[in-house]
Amino acid sequence: MASGSVPRQLNLGFGNPSKDLLSGLVVAFAMIPEAIAFSGIAGVDPQVGLFGAFLLSITIAFVGGRSAMITSATGSTALLMTGLVATGEARGEGLGLTYLLVAGVVTGILQILWGWLRLAYQMRFVPLGVLSGFVNALALLIFQAQFPQLGINLHFGESEVAGHAHDLLPHGSQIPIVWGLVLLGLVIIYGLPRLTRLVPSQLVAIIVLTVISIGFSLEIPTVSSLGDLPTGLPIPSWPFGSPEQMKVPFSLETLGIVLPTALAISLVGLMETFLTQDILDDRTDSNSNKNVEARGQGIANIVSSLFGGMAGCALVGQSVMNIDNGGRTRLSTLFSGVSLLAMILLGRQWLEQIPMAALVAVMISIAVSTADIAGLRRLRSIPKSDTAVMLMTFAVTMLTTPHNLALGVIAGVALAGILFSRKVAKVIRVDAVDVNENMRRYVVSGQLFFVSKIYFLQGFDVHDHPSQITIDLSAAHIWDQSGVSALNQVIRKLQQGGSKVEVVGMNQESLNLFERIGSQTDGGHG
Repeated sequence: MASGSVPRQLNLGFGNPSKDLLSGLVVAFAMIPEAIAFSGIAGVDPQVGLFGAFLLSITIAFVGGRSAMITSATGSTALLMTGLVATGEARGEGLGLTYLLVAGVVTGILQILWGWLRLAYQMRFVPLGVLSGFVNALALLIFQAQFPQLGINLHFGESEVAGHAHDLLPHGSQIPIVWGLVLLGLVIIYGLPRLTRLVPSQLVAIIVLTVISIGFSLEIPTVSSLGDLPTGLPIPSWPFGSPEQMKVPFSLETLGIVLPTALAISLVGLMETFLTQDILDDRTDSNSNKNVEARGQGIANIVSSLFGGMAGCALVGQSVMNIDNGGRTRLSTLFSGVSLLAMILLGRQWLEQIPMAALVAVMISIAVSTADIAGLRRLRSIPKSDTAVMLMTFAVTMLTTPHNLALGVIAGVALAGILFSRKVAKVIRVDAVDVNENMRRYVVSGQLFFVSKIYFLQGFDVHDHPSQITIDLSAAHIWDQSGVSALNQVIRKLQQGGSKVEVVGMNQESLNLFERIGSQTDGGHG
């Protein structure tokens, strides 16, 4: 390979500070609406998502494995938190957030463990069909999460509508106003880039809709309806203690409650992070270390959770935006977090007045950009097995309650493995060549393992017994005990019929396996 085609190593320094600072500032603007919206999806106050975005960005700038990648609260992780927050609230008012923070700490510990175990190498084998099903399910879940703010499927009684939901969700005459603002926001988001890309269209949409809402004194839900915004710097807090202190006990029971959510977040978060990492590596023609990034994500999630922020992972959209705007080093990531905190503290009174309709428009655009539209258009041309894997991942995610992206991925990978095994199994071939009436040669080519065993056995005529039989394995490989057992079974049946059997051409790895476990199965080889 020519030296010019070898990917460059990452620039870990501050190569072009002006571009990094400007790019970090632009990214910070784009992170604010998403952090607030993802807080709403998770069922916690906006400050939890905003603190998470700030803390994750700053921490990952120092401990991550990929320069210029943006980490924050994300839709994929927020969707996994809703059930845990609801469970916590059912156990005591205000405990939903505490359980969420504990889950964030456990998530971080797991991700550090995955990094040390080099999980990134295993995640390279996740098929494209699984990734397609994953992002399509994520897109639909993000879109569905906006329904309440559009006045769809409200599950409140009359008394509740007059109370809490009256401010939180649109109702009555507010609904057509909200729909109009959302449509206007989408027009701006998709129309402005046709004119200029100097400023994020999502940010412009938020500003325009906020000005309209304030200017016309529209009585519609705003960000302040969701809960508190930060009034100062985040303060570290230990989440374990007595329920009276809004804390949870340090016990196996608590671990049992948070572990399923933490495990799902740790895996889904790393999957989205590694996907983002691959995109940035390709765009910048550079290499990065996924296992270091996994450990960095874990450290960042622990720090965020201990300071009252939600766990998260890398953001595809903001990371690509950072690269496109000239961000190349860790300075851009660091400054995005610092800028975000400054905006939160200095612009709190303005953030509170952002109409929820603006955030709905932003989230709908995120859902559209998240979906694998190109993959859906190619459904007729891609192999049916890939389509089946994509649909399995999508279906399991959508049918589980609560929706679980991690289970969808596991189901998709399992189906992909089964379908691949069936394909490989049919590759094995056994050709019989009669040298003369007393001598036959079986030439085996392909992979012999538990799935291909049946096809291997069908290739031998164990009812015809010439005096000399040779089994040539020069073009074959034995992978497991099932393969050894199948070979022994053929040898035994041929020998029982009176044939002298000779096995030739076995490669060293197959021979070592055969000698190690062959004596534990019936038969032998001549």
